[in-house]
Amino acid sequence: MLSRQHKLLVMKIISLFSVVRGYNIPIIVLAQYLSAIFILAPEKRALDILLDFNLFLIVFASAITIASGYIINNFYDSQKDLINRPNKSMLDRLVSQKTKLSVYFTLNFVAVLMAFVVSWRAFLFFSAYIFLIWFYSHKVKKYPLVGNLMAAFLAVIPFFAILLYFYNKISFEEIEDHMSHFMVISAHAVFLFLLLLIREMIKDLENLKGDLANDYRTIPILYNETVSKQIITALTILTVLPVYVLINIYDVGYMDIYFYVCFGVLLFFLLYLWRSNSKGQYLLLHNVLKFLIVSGVFCIVLINPSVLWHGKALISKF
Repeated sequence: MLSRQHKLLVMKIISLFSVVRGYNIPIIVLAQYLSAIFILAPEKRALDILLDFNLFLIVFASAITIASGYIINNFYDSQKDLINRPNKSMLDRLVSQKTKLSVYFTLNFVAVLMAFVVSWRAFLFFSAYIFLIWFYSHKVKKYPLVGNLMAAFLAVIPFFAILLYFYNKISFEEIEDHMSHFMVISAHAVFLFLLLLIREMIKDLENLKGDLANDYRTIPILYNETVSKQIITALTILTVLPVYVLINIYDVGYMDIYFYVCFGVLLFFLLYLWRSNSKGQYLLLHNVLKFLIVSGVFCIVLINPSVLWHGKALISKF
């Protein structure tokens, strides 16, 4: 049996895990590695990419920067979350604000240190990224639409970190040969950006009471829920554009199956959106978008599934 002191320690660890959204971090790491293997460097062996130490530093720096971003976001949203997420908020409060800030600064220091080991460009990139996350949490997120746009943009930035890492290695003469890779990951990023932006706007509908009590000027508060739903509908229709580029202009292998399924799900999503008017219904829509985003990460392997068979054959040799 654990003593009371040990139980409290375990609860604080769980609390900190909840604050940094520890369940999201492995998905982000996986998404970056899959993007590198299947989109950015398909000509390389998957094992070579996995064993690339500098790439590991970039991915790990991205992960802990995002974790620190969740901490500073939680720090500024503590009052709002008491209303919107009372159960999670009580768990998060087991760790003091002082401890959260200490972990926040430590994670950011480790992130920029790792980036500096890779290159001075990576150091500047992550320094700017950390500043933008803080600026969003402290100032921007209270403003309508601008806050939503910046939140979605910050979520996509880690994919451009690995894009810059690979492009930094090639000469100007070779850039044209890699333009298709750039366009494919840009189209993927735009599609992901739109899904994240839609999710942020759904969160505004979901968190209406807490936002109103804490003077957050979101679209549903400044205008009304109907205007918010109209914007979400327009953004959902816009997802057709990056998907058209991926399916009809570039080869994404069997991943087109994922995009076709997405369209079917998003159609039902819109129908349900216009019938929704409660926090529980908006939470369901939020979770549907989460499912599409997470499943999209795993479906990256559909671009070239043969990599999996080759990897299995390589392992069997040892």
